[in-house]
Amino acid sequence: MHTSFAGKRITVGVTGSIAAFKVAGWVSTLAKEEAQVTVIMTDSACRFVTPLTFAALSGERVHTNLFSKEDAETIPHIYLARETDLVVIAPATAQTIARLAHGMADDLLACTVLATQAKVLVFPAMNTQMYRHPAVQENISKLKELGYQVIEPESGRMACKQEGAGRLPEWELAREALLQNLATQDLAGEKILVTAGPTREPLDPARFLSNRSSGKMGYSLARTAQRRGADVTLISGPTTLPLPPGVSCVRVEIASEMADAVLSRCRLASVIVKAAAVCDFRPVASFAEKVKKEQASLQLSLEQTQDILQELGSIKEEAGFLLVGFAAESKEHAVEGQKKLTKKNLDLIAINDIHSAHTGFEADSNQVSLLDKNGINHLPLVSKEQTADLIWDHVVKMLEEKNRE
Repeated sequence: MHTSFAGKRITVGVTGSIAAFKVAGWVSTLAKEEAQVTVIMTDSACRFVTPLTFAALSGERVHTNLFSKEDAETIPHIYLARETDLVVIAPATAQTIARLAHGMADDLLACTVLATQAKVLVFPAMNTQMYRHPAVQENISKLKELGYQVIEPESGRMACKQEGAGRLPEWELAREALLQNLATQDLAGEKILVTAGPTREPLDPARFLSNRSSGKMGYSLARTAQRRGADVTLISGPTTLPLPPGVSCVRVEIASEMADAVLSRCRLASVIVKAAAVCDFRPVASFAEKVKKEQASLQLSLEQTQDILQELGSIKEEAGFLLVGFAAESKEHAVEGQKKLTKKNLDLIAINDIHSAHTGFEADSNQVSLLDKNGINHLPLVSKEQTADLIWDHVVKMLEEKNRE
């Protein structure tokens, strides 16, 4: 199963900081996610982690010398600059930042950066007093003016035992920065509203009605839309998932809260994706105190919750947004999907089989069929993140068609 990094050529420039050991983990993960990783190390970096370590983790030769005899005929910095989709400098020391800010070309990494036309991401990592020094801050400002993207360091306890800004970010945040810079910004300017997760309808303080939704599909949709340039609002039921970086989140618990959050924001959106598994029913009566077993009735009266998707479908033409729904079906998937597409007045519906071990609520993979007015398109079995990207590919085409009308 391919990943979002599959086939991408990423050059990682490692400089002389204790945080270099963390970047070894980044390189290992990128290689596992099928990226082609080339590592360039400065002389100082080699004092913290050996080139052999990065060679073993990347599966590729590590480059350290501007005047390598082995590569003399290829002109290493020109070749490396040309054969990459993205340059990542991590950790970026004060020395390297100064070197890049002043356009110096005195080592292999600096020369490669000057020669490349790829985007360059810089991850500063250093002692907090060094990071705050006016000279370093001025150099960081120069990097931004020159078009480099600087990822602000995190705050915390440093290797030098000080507390403050200067820590290299964790991989999850770095991963999003890399993928955003690799992604086509075809959703730039779009305001997208995504719902995710289950709702919980309380019986008493200890019990509730809910479903098996994990929220993974909705969170993947929010994350990938943000990568592609969209302004994303995620309305989430209860989940244990981390919030995607850069995404605004509204947290709700019950179906009526989900309805209020969606309907109060829907007219600001250009695309709404209803991936949440909102409970269809709630108890007619709930209790302020826990119901004891011996006092409980064995019959539970239910009433229907508000049909948020149908309400959105009734106003989408007037409000001007595209409406995408989901159908989790256990049989007759296409038939049930077509019924929902028509009844709810949707522009697109994604149908998946909840019986499959690979496409169920808690799985990390998914295989959906996309159904719209033009017919059905069966997507392959891939990760939920890739499924989200394939759904956005379809939505982008629908937006282009809508704009031509």
